[in-house]
Amino acid sequence: MNLRERIKIVSVDTQTVSYGDIGFERIEALGDVKFYGVLTPEELAEAAKDADVLLVNKAEVTRALVEKCPRLRYVGTYSTGYNNVDVAALRERGIVACNVPGYSTDAVCQHVFALLLMFEGRTDRYAASVASGDWIKSKAFCYFPWQMHEVSGKTFGVYGYGSIGSAVAKVASAFGMKVIVHTRTKPKNCPYELVDSEGIFARSDYLSFHCPLNEQTAGIINERTLSLMKPSAVIINTARGALADEKALASALNTGKLAGACLDVLAAEPMRDDCPLAGAKNCIITPHVAWGAKETRERLVGIVAENLDAFLNGKPQNVIT
Repeated sequence: MNLRERIKIVSVDTQTVSYGDIGFERIEALGDVKFYGVLTPEELAEAAKDADVLLVNKAEVTRALVEKCPRLRYVGTYSTGYNNVDVAALRERGIVACNVPGYSTDAVCQHVFALLLMFEGRTDRYAASVASGDWIKSKAFCYFPWQMHEVSGKTFGVYGYGSIGSAVAKVASAFGMKVIVHTRTKPKNCPYELVDSEGIFARSDYLSFHCPLNEQTAGIINERTLSLMKPSAVIINTARGALADEKALASALNTGKLAGACLDVLAAEPMRDDCPLAGAKNCIITPHVAWGAKETRERLVGIVAENLDAFLNGKPQNVIT
């Protein structure tokens, strides 16, 4: 039997990876592939019931799903994070699961500073003002209805010092900011001051999160930790939305206890109309696109294909189970 010809691959969440601008030829070369969009749990179970391989982005790979997929031998994620995968259930069945670490470092780092510079430079507001004709009407060569601030000289906190956190720290330092770092595991040769969890909230002018979502970090942005922060401080979260108690964060913004928030992630995605942060003061939200540069998504799909190819050759890589 030629395994590659007969293996059944189900790939879901397709439009979260490509809107027709990214090809999947490298994955298609590895077996018989069926691509789906975002599915309900019931639709996912039906689509994957005869699959040998399941590729997902944010779809929930639960114990109940695994029990309905007797042929399943491999789960691959179109992501670095895998909090949507029941690792224990896969391990019990001997199903290999692999993620894609490090593929989005440059794109996420870029997005962190795109958000921060837009917030402090008010570039979105000024560009919209010019587009609406305000500059044509102006008697002066410039106008300043929105206050801008320099980032140089500020203290930039990095919560989590993996590949993205370390890249962000390097850029923040290049902007002339003092970088402080909080991380669970003490890194080797870290050129920045390491501080405890309370210290990073209390001292940061900008606090950027780059840690995984787990039992220790869920809700780490909460009423107590926000109360430690300067009223002039800004939260930046491009990691996972559930790091924040959104009601507490919205309250801090709306009452002036926090100057701003720049967010690319929310606890519930897509955003719901009852999200506490909808309409919160000085809150910039982008729709989980920090990782979405075209080059980044091309790299992602390539590594997903490499992971599956390595598994089929008996030498799995980037294994999480």
